[in-house]
Amino acid sequence: MKRIDQQVIIDGIDKQLLRALMEDARRPILEISRSVGISGAAIHQRLRKLESAGIIASSNLKVNPKILGYTTMAFIGIYLDKAMRNPEAVNKLKEIPEVLECHYTTGNWSVLIKVICKDNEHLMSLLNKEIQSIEGISRTETFISLEQQIDRQIAL
Repeated sequence: MKRIDQQVIIDGIDKQLLRALMEDARRPILEISRSVGISGAAIHQRLRKLESAGIIASSNLKVNPKILGYTTMAFIGIYLDKAMRNPEAVNKLKEIPEVLECHYTTGNWSVLIKVICKDNEHLMSLLNKEIQSIEGISRTETFISLEQQIDRQIAL
């Protein structure tokens, strides 16, 4: 791994290591070291370097929300009455557990959020009682996701 300006360049071994962990983050280091052809200690050392360089941002467990009863996913475009209200609106959105992502965007909306709800009634309640009541939010546009058809990370 080497740095050029702000970009980090990774080699083939780093790519193999990252691909293996992106496929299954719980894959044993020994198994990865055998497939890559270097020692487990070398794998650990490379992992530490990849983490410290910021390439590995986290390793998370992924929960299936549908099994827990969350069947409605939606994207909500939020219009703010003033751009300067963004920080306070985002702080209020952070307090709402159903908000999974929040993006500051160009175009018509000031903010685009991704939410997960148990059903359409839950979504309507979330919109009416929590999101649209945030000071500075003038209106919203909601798009319900019928099915997530692609879910992936960047290819290495």
